[in-house]
Amino acid sequence: MESRSEKRELSIYIHIPFCVKKCNYCDFLSFAASDSQQERYVNMLQKQIISQGQVMSQYKIRSIFIGGGTPSILKADQVDRIMEAVNKACQYRDSFQQNEPEVTIEANPGTLTKEKLRVYKELGINRLSMGLQSASDQELQILGRIHNYKTFRENYDMARELGFQNINVDLMSALPSQTMSSYQNTIEEVVRLNPEHISAYSLIIEEGTEFYKKYAIHGESKELPSEEEERDMYKMTKKMLESAGYKQYEISNYAKKGHESRHNLSYWTGIEYLGFGLGASSLLNHVRYYNERNAEIYMEKIEKNQKVMHIEENLSEADEMAEFMILGLRLTNGVNGDEFTKRFQLGIFEKYGTIIKKYQLLDLIKVRGNRIYLTENGISVSNQILIEFLPEND
Repeated sequence: MESRSEKRELSIYIHIPFCVKKCNYCDFLSFAASDSQQERYVNMLQKQIISQGQVMSQYKIRSIFIGGGTPSILKADQVDRIMEAVNKACQYRDSFQQNEPEVTIEANPGTLTKEKLRVYKELGINRLSMGLQSASDQELQILGRIHNYKTFRENYDMARELGFQNINVDLMSALPSQTMSSYQNTIEEVVRLNPEHISAYSLIIEEGTEFYKKYAIHGESKELPSEEEERDMYKMTKKMLESAGYKQYEISNYAKKGHESRHNLSYWTGIEYLGFGLGASSLLNHVRYYNERNAEIYMEKIEKNQKVMHIEENLSEADEMAEFMILGLRLTNGVNGDEFTKRFQLGIFEKYGTIIKKYQLLDLIKVRGNRIYLTENGISVSNQILIEFLPEND
C-alpha cells in the first residue's frame, strides 16, 4: 500500500457561485440566488465531492480553497456540511496530525458573522481571504461592492479576535477615478492592519461586465488611470509592501515570511488540482477537465448520478513545457532549469534558449545559476514575454 508520504500532492478547489450582487468589474461565474437555490446547490456539491473520494484517496491533500462568488454568503451549517463531505471523501482532518493542509475560504466584508467565523475555525479553516479592494468608500461604490471600509474593518477585527492568524487582503489598482494618492492611502491602511498576505491586482476590463459596457463600448476610458500611472501604482505597491516586510513571491502576491499561499503556488508549480462545483477546473494525470457551467444542468445531472466533469484537453508534453515556463515565470524565483530537465528529459536552453537569450539581451530575463526569472522590467511586460513560450510560437 502507498504510504501518505509517497503520495502525490493534490489541491482542492470548491466553487460557490453566489453573491449578494454582481460587482461592476467581475466576470467570474457568479450570480445572486435564492436561499432554496443555494441549499439545493450545497446538497449537490456534497454529493459531487463524496463521489470523488476514490480519486482523492490516491493523493496527499496539500490545500483546500473555497472560492467564488462569495463563499461567506452561505450559512454556517452549509459550509459545515461541505467540509464534512470533503472530510468523508479524503479525511483531510487526519492530515492536521502530520502536515497541516492550508484551508482557505474567501470572505466578502458584510457577509461575515461571529457564528460563521467560529464554525470556520472548528472545521479547520485556517486562512481567510478577504476582498477589500479599496479603503476608499467612493472607489468601493464605483466598483459596485456591497461594503464600505468601516464594515471591512469590523469584519477583519472580528476575525482576529476569534483567532485567525493567516489572513489575505485583496487590493485593486488602476480603478476608475483612482489617484496615486488614494491608492497609496489604501496600501497604508492595509499595512497598518498587518495581514499575513496581500494580493494586489491591477483592474482588467473584462468583456461582459458593467465596466466593459461603460469603458470599452462607450469609450469613457478617460476616467481610468493611464498605462504610465498603472505602472507607477505597481511600482509603488512593491516598494511600500516590501518596506513593510512583505516579500513579493509572484507578480501580484506578497507575503510575510512563511505565509505564501500554498494553494496559489500549486497552480504556478504544476501540482495537480481537483475542482468541485459549477464551472470548476481540474488537472489530473496530464488531463484538464471542466465542470458543467450551467447551474440547472449541473444540479440535474448530479441528482441523476450523471457526469458533470468533462475533458477539456489532454495536455501534450509541449503544452506542459509551455505551462512550466508561463506559470513558473510568474514567480519572482522564476523557474529551475534542473527541474525542467528532470521532468522533461531535455535541457531548458535546448528547448527555449532562443527566447531566453532574446529577452536576456533586453534585460527582461535574468539567468542566475540554474534559475531563470523575469527582471523588474520584464514583469511589467510579462504578458508579451510569456506568450512566446506557447507551443504555436515555439
